[in-house]
Amino acid sequence: MSVRHFILRPDQRKPALNVVGTQVSILAGHAATGSFGITLQRGDEGTGPPPHSHDWDEAFYVLEGEIHFQCDGEIDACSAGTLVYVPRGTVHGFRYGKGGAQMLEVTGAGALATDLFTAVDEEIPAGPPDIPRIVEVLRRNGVTVAE
Repeated sequence: MSVRHFILRPDQRKPALNVVGTQVSILAGHAATGSFGITLQRGDEGTGPPPHSHDWDEAFYVLEGEIHFQCDGEIDACSAGTLVYVPRGTVHGFRYGKGGAQMLEVTGAGALATDLFTAVDEEIPAGPPDIPRIVEVLRRNGVTVAE
């Protein structure tokens, strides 16, 4: 597969996906880079994924606000300028802090994150979440929700 350089300007982005309260803009998918993915995520206060794990590395860089990251049972409040690295297999989750927040996510090789975000946007309607249905979409896309 030949990968070519590209530039993505703000007006060229596809509309953000609605991923259970988080707006996810896919900036670069694995198909475009050949190795990693980058998303821009914005969430309202109190929203975010439950503790989960998957078979790919990811890193988050907080751009605005505060995000409470949980990794292996430890919770850290992370403000703008903070980088959080999560190795594959680590149980982790997060909640957007007061007033909401925004971050960049970078996923490692083999990640299914952009496929997952697209599937959730397409299959989970707005409103109160259907937890069993969400868990099934996550499972199909390589994510295990922690018990």
